[in-house]
Amino acid sequence: MNDYAPRPGDIGLVNIKGHVGRLIRLGQALNGDGFADFQHAYVVISGGVEPSIVEAEPGGARLAPLSQYDGRKSVFLRCPDEFRDAVSAAAISLLGTPYSFADYVSLAARRLHIPAPHLRQFIKDSGHQICSQLADFAAMRGGWTLFDDGRWEGDVVPLDLHHLYLKQELAEAGAP
Repeated sequence: MNDYAPRPGDIGLVNIKGHVGRLIRLGQALNGDGFADFQHAYVVISGGVEPSIVEAEPGGARLAPLSQYDGRKSVFLRCPDEFRDAVSAAAISLLGTPYSFADYVSLAARRLHIPAPHLRQFIKDSGHQICSQLADFAAMRGGWTLFDDGRWEGDVVPLDLHHLYLKQELAEAGAP
């Protein structure tokens, strides 16, 4: 983890080890994002001594301690202060949301311009989400717009969030 102390509403990005991490890296490669260091996203919902997070998992979105990712490479997309409480509340409201590996396939079909009936609605459907979709949806529900590039709602993978993190870092460093 870096030196930043995460606060409620922040979106964390972390690398995932083992078979699951390799599968997600493959899914990101199919989406045209290559093999990046960050395969998982989550929303910080509380700070302090033991920060908690909401994250999408194969068993459904769950509440977990942030400390489970201690020792792993992590970065945080910092939520604007005015949205922190609303983004946290939105993330909590998504607990139990089913995970869908089919979302990776649909996102790849979108990125590869493969025509599929009802693809846009399937990607947008918040009844099933991968981690990055859950983080983006919580931000959107909380009033924090992450993407203004015309993308379809739900069309987000962890590396898209990492690109936003890099932009935020450049802006804070004063780069043009």
